[in-house]
Amino acid sequence: MKREDFEILVLEALERIPEEFRRKMQNVEILVEPQSSPSSVLGLYQGIPFPKRGIYYSAVLPDKIVLYQKPIESMCRTRQDIKRAVREVIIHEIGHYFGLSENDLS
Repeated sequence: MKREDFEILVLEALERIPEEFRRKMQNVEILVEPQSSPSSVLGLYQGIPFPKRGIYYSAVLPDKIVLYQKPIESMCRTRQDIKRAVREVIIHEIGHYFGLSENDLS
């Protein structure tokens, strides 16, 4: 899949996130990278989770949510499978942004 097409799926998945959550997402950027290391990682959240931001949280670089295109595509057979996987990875990583652990997300 072309990167531009994959990025459209990411934007569509973000648009489906309920407004009450999107409104609370501040100082975070969503990126698409071709490959992860190790190659089995589908997405990654890097930053300070929203609940841990205190009154001194300012002048910091944005948090990052990265989706890794090739690993996601490699586990999918169809465009619909990719679309579903992108949505699941976005939701998972946004969950980390809101302070949820892997156990919480399971």
